[in-house]
Amino acid sequence: MTAGVRWDRRLAWVATHSLGLALGVLFTLPVVFVVLTAVMDGDQALTASLWPREWRFDNFAEVFTRAPLLGYLRNSLLYALLATAGVLLSAIPAAYALAKLRWRGSTAFFLLTVAAMMLPPQVVVVPLYDLWVRLGLTGGLVPLIVPYFLFDAFSVFLLRQFFLTVPKDYVDAARVDGCSEPQVLLRVVVPMAKPGIAATAMFCFLFTWNDYFGPLLYTGENRDNWPLSLALASFRGMHHVEWNLTMAATTLVMLPVIVLFAVAQRTFVRGITFTGVKG
Repeated sequence: MTAGVRWDRRLAWVATHSLGLALGVLFTLPVVFVVLTAVMDGDQALTASLWPREWRFDNFAEVFTRAPLLGYLRNSLLYALLATAGVLLSAIPAAYALAKLRWRGSTAFFLLTVAAMMLPPQVVVVPLYDLWVRLGLTGGLVPLIVPYFLFDAFSVFLLRQFFLTVPKDYVDAARVDGCSEPQVLLRVVVPMAKPGIAATAMFCFLFTWNDYFGPLLYTGENRDNWPLSLALASFRGMHHVEWNLTMAATTLVMLPVIVLFAVAQRTFVRGITFTGVKG
């Protein structure tokens, strides 16, 4: 293959993916700006100079001396991991019942699930907050985690749509072989629906990791139970708008999510692609 042919193929590839490349650059630039600001000194941060004059990687270490980020990280991991586990434990059986079982009221329950997705969360904030206050559980992470063990409409809907793509013949064959419904779910449906389950888990993890309103409502007065999202929002005010340190803290908060998506992006994209093939 000549150099001219290779060059033409590269140009054709760039032309074909030009829109995707442009969007990639557009969404990457803010992240690059945050990272570059994180390694600047305090006098240069947010000036007209966008390239660091002096690379201050010690900003990342200094962040940990200014705020107890490890404690906030523990709270964020506890919130995100337990909520994700709760979503999977509650949504998988419910989605299986809606996708693979026929029972009276299944259509009405599915319509209620869709309606719950459309309900703004602010509508139920006041009664839920009053409930947790009466139970004496505000100030901690319990009011944030427990609801995920009960019902999450979006997760049920997403998994239900993916379970519909599992061939019915496999389910019927397992029943003929004597498997009970829990065995069919665990031995047949769940292994075949791993991409959809992974996508649901990642959606829940990303939402809870970035959740600000819930922690502000239930843990706002108890600094020891703050997750990273709430701590990061208050970091700027606590330290007199030292933008280089604020951006360093922001970079540290973004890093786990970026690494998670980089590791699981194939499974995540596959789960989203196949969800909804059947309706």
